[in-house]
Amino acid sequence: MAASPHTLSSRLLTGWGGGCIWYLERRVTRESPRRFLHLLRNVNQQWVTFQHFNFLRHMYVTQLNRSLKQQIKPKPEPAESPFLEKTSLDEAKAEICEMRPLVPPSLSLSRKPSEKALIEPEPTSVIEGSIDLGKETKEEKQWKEMKLRVDDLPGILARLSKIKLTALVVSTTSAGFALAPAPFDWSCFLLTFVGTGLASCAANSINQFFEVPFDSNMNRTKNRPLVRGQISPLLAVSFATCCAVPGVALLTWGVNPLTGALGLFNIFLYTCCYTPLKRVSIANTWVGAVVGAIPPVMGWTAATGSLDAGACLLGGILYSWQFPHFNALSWGLREDYSRGGYCMMSVTHPALCRRVALRHCLALLAMCVAAPALDVTTWTFPVIALPINLYISYLGFRFYRDADRKSSRKLFFCSLWHLPLLLLLMLTCKRRAGEEGTGAPQS
Repeated sequence: MAASPHTLSSRLLTGWGGGCIWYLERRVTRESPRRFLHLLRNVNQQWVTFQHFNFLRHMYVTQLNRSLKQQIKPKPEPAESPFLEKTSLDEAKAEICEMRPLVPPSLSLSRKPSEKALIEPEPTSVIEGSIDLGKETKEEKQWKEMKLRVDDLPGILARLSKIKLTALVVSTTSAGFALAPAPFDWSCFLLTFVGTGLASCAANSINQFFEVPFDSNMNRTKNRPLVRGQISPLLAVSFATCCAVPGVALLTWGVNPLTGALGLFNIFLYTCCYTPLKRVSIANTWVGAVVGAIPPVMGWTAATGSLDAGACLLGGILYSWQFPHFNALSWGLREDYSRGGYCMMSVTHPALCRRVALRHCLALLAMCVAAPALDVTTWTFPVIALPINLYISYLGFRFYRDADRKSSRKLFFCSLWHLPLLLLLMLTCKRRAGEEGTGAPQS
């Protein structure tokens, strides 16, 4: 059995010396593990400090190199080849898009130098073409000031005055003049024609001037001249003034004061009532219908000089026609009108929009029957106009029932040919001055 160190020291040295040795041995055996652990802790702390120092040194070197690499250096311009020149951009595009024919495997490996030169691609030409294309795209993206040219001015002014709408206004005015029970005076007709057209151009130009910030939000109107900046607002207002003043003057002093007053009132109603009301209330549709109903009344008053039942009937037909026409149009443009901030029936009151369109389709039937009763046409007119009136009423009912884009488009396109055909039938069945109708008083 092995002897412990305490018994060994007590055997070798007895007495006081052996006790001292035993005490020292016992203290060493107790405190040596603690000192060893403390030494290890100190070494670990020194190692962690050394690692941290190395980490900081690596970070410093990395950041220094990165800052040196991030310095801005001017990009060298690609040198153009002095041997190859391109005559046009089309040739460069053709060379880029050109497809090389595949080499068949049956061909021998021995080729002439000229054949190799023909088959090898031309990398320099491809590089030149890509550089030219890059320059072209950069030039297209750059902002360019739009300059007004004299050649473009007639087309811009035609779009500013809404030339198609102006043509519709002038045609309804001409129909009212022709349907009036008075001898046809060509000089008076031409003055009425020109004056009404100028008044319509003025009203439409002022309307576009007021609606520039709202038209820019709509896909339907974002390409108008004032929105695109093709002309200045001052030029637009000047053009409107130059149309309004002579137009009203021609209608007042060239035709009669009643027609001139109606023209001036229509300009005011369209620009100062209908235009701001479009962003406030759905009543703008009814106000706009009154604006569209006045031109045939102006034609009647220009021929007769008075405002009687026939003029009111023509105005009523145009008034009712506009509801299926515009309501069907606005139904497909609901997103556009809501984006532009306009308060339309199709956006805020869709059910009312469809009901109103159907009601006025049926109202056209009643007013066509009233035309011979007021001695405007013969009784043949309501009979021959019945098919087209029934058809537009049927499409109005389909629009009321289905409430989709397909039915609204059918109703809108029907309204485009319904009105001119209806006015043409009225002219065909017009009651002549010498004819006596059932509605006239018996002598």
